[in-house]
Amino acid sequence: MKKRGIALLLTGLMIAATPFSAYADREDAKLNVPYVSLGADLNANEGATVLNLLGVTEDELKNYTVATVTNQDEHDYLDSYLDKSVIGTRALSSVLVEGKEEGNGINVTTKNITYCTSGMYENALATAGIKDADIIVAGPFNISGTAALVGAIKSYENMTGEAVKTENVETATNELVVTGKVAESVGDTDKAEQLIGAVKEQVVEGHAVTAEEIGEVVDKAAQEMSIQLSEEDRQAIVKLMEKIDNLNLDVDTLKEQAKDLYGKIEDLGLKLDINKEQVQGFFEKIISFIKELFSGNSEN
Repeated sequence: MKKRGIALLLTGLMIAATPFSAYADREDAKLNVPYVSLGADLNANEGATVLNLLGVTEDELKNYTVATVTNQDEHDYLDSYLDKSVIGTRALSSVLVEGKEEGNGINVTTKNITYCTSGMYENALATAGIKDADIIVAGPFNISGTAALVGAIKSYENMTGEAVKTENVETATNELVVTGKVAESVGDTDKAEQLIGAVKEQVVEGHAVTAEEIGEVVDKAAQEMSIQLSEEDRQAIVKLMEKIDNLNLDVDTLKEQAKDLYGKIEDLGLKLDINKEQVQGFFEKIISFIKELFSGNSEN
């Protein structure tokens, strides 16, 4: 169930690579007007339940811009990342997005979602470039995630007229994969999202840029949070952060959009400063040693 949940959540980020509407400025968005996306595989009873959880009546729905998320959408954008059996066969979860004034940030409420936390949604959406929106994610019954982010992206683009950048979408997708795997490894979703968020903050601020520096930050964060990372998870985080560094995200915007998550990270009081010269010097010594070793072998 956990793997299926994150698989379907990732779809939303991938599908965002295709614009759903023409470009427009943020101020042209219809603020405080709900935009709805519904899972295409909901039956009548399930659909009624989801609408009730979203706080929308069928009569009101007629006045909203409604998008539909299909299971084929999920496979189109996820088959290259995950096994088809993990992605599943039904698109069920749905989402309501309301645009808010600047400074509101991203606020996600979940109903009948049992795996992904609000923080995981908010952090991934912030990486994708979503701004200032209140979002409700709902399933017809307890499900682990479904196609919620598909709907969030579709509704956001319908609302703003702005296409989400492909590279942001792909990196955010990677972020959800890594966060989910780390969560399963350490057995704590909150710690996993906070670890990823804390390291991302350092990278976006420019305190850690090289793979070596990022690795040092990951190690420090994991140690301070009492997290035991496998080498596989550690390397996955480092590679993810290298991609995030290439997005040129603004750290103030990132923290403003995912306020809840970064508030929790701030409360942890993590000390993640690194000595760049020491880190770089250490790896330069390793490289020099390897060069000397091969040079010596070539002379024999």
